[in-house]
Amino acid sequence: MKTKSYPFWRWFWLTFLVVSLWYAWYSFYVPSNDMVWNDDMVSAQKLADSSGKNIMLFFTGEWCSPCRIMKREIFGDKEAMSAINAKVIPVEINIDDPNVKELAKHYNIGATPTTVFIDSEGNVIDYAVGKVGRTEFLEILKNLNLP
Repeated sequence: MKTKSYPFWRWFWLTFLVVSLWYAWYSFYVPSNDMVWNDDMVSAQKLADSSGKNIMLFFTGEWCSPCRIMKREIFGDKEAMSAINAKVIPVEINIDDPNVKELAKHYNIGATPTTVFIDSEGNVIDYAVGKVGRTEFLEILKNLNLP
């Protein structure tokens, strides 16, 4: 004997599946942008010395969903990119890279995303732990003191 399926549950599970797939896409989608990331601290420090800018260290991981959301909402935004390029030398640091363990230990990085603003000598000016919104990030950039 066949039981009758309830339309509510069919609709519920279909909606659940669609919302789950959308959220997974939203969490991991990062559009391409014109942001030029440095991945070498030595060259970033030389560039900061010659340009008079500070350095922004963005500690991230491939698996980090909040990092990807920040990359999409902040680093993909034209106004934020202009402010970043005017004030700092951006350096993206993959926390899973064994070559950066000493750097992560030096700046006491325990979570991702973590954004650390330093001067050309490596002294911390400001930092933000966790996902930061676009408005808050632009406010941090605005309050940075140039050397």
